[in-house]
Amino acid sequence: MQQLTIPNWESPNQTTLERGRGYDPYAHADALGIQVLVRPIRTANELWLPDYDTIVLKSGMRAAHMRGALAHEIGHAVLAHEDDRPKHEHQADRYAADNLIDLEECIDVMKWAPDCQKLANELGVTLRLMRAYLESHRLAA
Repeated sequence: MQQLTIPNWESPNQTTLERGRGYDPYAHADALGIQVLVRPIRTANELWLPDYDTIVLKSGMRAAHMRGALAHEIGHAVLAHEDDRPKHEHQADRYAADNLIDLEECIDVMKWAPDCQKLANELGVTLRLMRAYLESHRLAA
């Protein structure tokens, strides 16, 4: 299983988070000093508020969507995006997918998963993030 090492700004040590199913976007946000709120928002599924170091997630989403949305917004934070232009959205999707999907596990599931939707379901990610991952790693599904 691959791991992600991020700096811990409060101490000289670094925080290590797993990738794939073991990746915890809530722990990642916490390690980055980002507040995560779940609220009944209407305009989007998630929002990154850089001026407040806060991510707002829409209440009522399914677990895979909530996890993916948070990972996506963490991507915006880490990549220092301040707007939602298409290029930034694509970059945040790739960042989220790289954290939520483990390459070895993906390749193993691809051996028997009949299509991209089944692959996404088995790996616990949204179809959009699965496609972003396959595209960025030049894998076929």
